[in-house]
Amino acid sequence: MARWAIAIHGGAGVDPNLPEHRQEEAKRVLARCMQVGVDALRSGAAALDVVEAVVRELESDPFFNSGRGSALTRLGTVEMEASIMDGRGRRCGAVSGVSTVKNPVSLARLVMDKSPHSYLAFDGAEQFARDQDISA
Repeated sequence: MARWAIAIHGGAGVDPNLPEHRQEEAKRVLARCMQVGVDALRSGAAALDVVEAVVRELESDPFFNSGRGSALTRLGTVEMEASIMDGRGRRCGAVSGVSTVKNPVSLARLVMDKSPHSYLAFDGAEQFARDQDISA
């Protein structure tokens, strides 16, 4: 039987100063994200695919400061970043300053898998997203 473990976090943790109902909401979101990963691992998905799926789930929920829930810049815009790494293959991909991509982790995965680069930022990352047909 294959052995695996999964751990996730939504930043630095659930703020103990949040009202109780917001703490419970945060825990529900994290539990849902965790279940996505558990289900994928149980079905035999590759670890890297599981990481991407779990982060996509987190990015799609407005509760946490990622993807859909991103904090705005001083100018009221979104500038997201994400990274992903395959430790066994010693490969990585990262993006920053993206604003037109729904799931930055998937763009980071494409940087790792489909480009000679490990990191793209701002206009370069946005152009790569358009080239990969994943801009929002």
